[in-house]
Amino acid sequence: MNIIDSLRWRYATKKFDNDKILPQEKIDVLTEAFNLTATSYGLQPLKLVVISNKELQEKLTEHSWNQQQVTHASHVLVFCIENNIDEKYISQHFNNVKTVRDTPDEILNPFKEQLVSSFKNKETDEITSWAAKQAYLAMGNLLTVCAIEKIDACPMEGFIPEKYNEILELNKLGLSSILVMPVGYRAVDDMFSELKKVRRSIKDTVITM
Repeated sequence: MNIIDSLRWRYATKKFDNDKILPQEKIDVLTEAFNLTATSYGLQPLKLVVISNKELQEKLTEHSWNQQQVTHASHVLVFCIENNIDEKYISQHFNNVKTVRDTPDEILNPFKEQLVSSFKNKETDEITSWAAKQAYLAMGNLLTVCAIEKIDACPMEGFIPEKYNEILELNKLGLSSILVMPVGYRAVDDMFSELKKVRRSIKDTVITM
C-alpha cells in the first residue's frame, strides 16, 4: 500500500478494539517519529506522554468529554509543551548541537544569542502559542506514520488540559498538555471505518502559480 492509499485508509477512529494491544515495536516507531518531527529552530519544545494504564485511561476519559476512545485505545498519547523556554533551555539545545555536530562556538553563538534575545522579548502567551503549534506539527507527523504502519488513531482537542495536567502531574515536570491521540486498532463494528472519506476536491484546495 503506497502512502496515498494509506492516508485514504486512515480515519479518526471512533471505536477501538479494547482487546488488541499495539506491540512495543509499533510504540517505538511512534516515539522515534515524534522525536524526529521538525520543529521551529529545532528547539523541540515538546514531550510525549505514552499511557497504557487502563485505570489511568478511564480516569482521563471523564475529562475528555467521556470520549470512549481514551478508555478503549491500546495506548493514549498526550502531546505536551515545555512551560519554560528560557535562556537555559535554549543553551541546552545549542550544547546538544555542539556535541552531535562538533560545531565551533563561534558559529553557534550568534544564532544562540539571537534566539535568547528574541525569546526574552516575547510574552508568555506568545511563547505558549508558538510551542503549541509545534505540538500540532508532531501530531500531524504521527498521524501519517500511523497510517503507514496501519495503526488506528484519533486526534483530539476535546479534553480539559488542566485536569490532564493535574492527573498526570505534568506541572511537576514543567509541562502542559496540548493534544491527545488514542492509538490502537479499530473495532470491527466501528461504522465510521467504512464511510467514504469526505474532502474538497484538489482543484478547490490547491492553487498552482
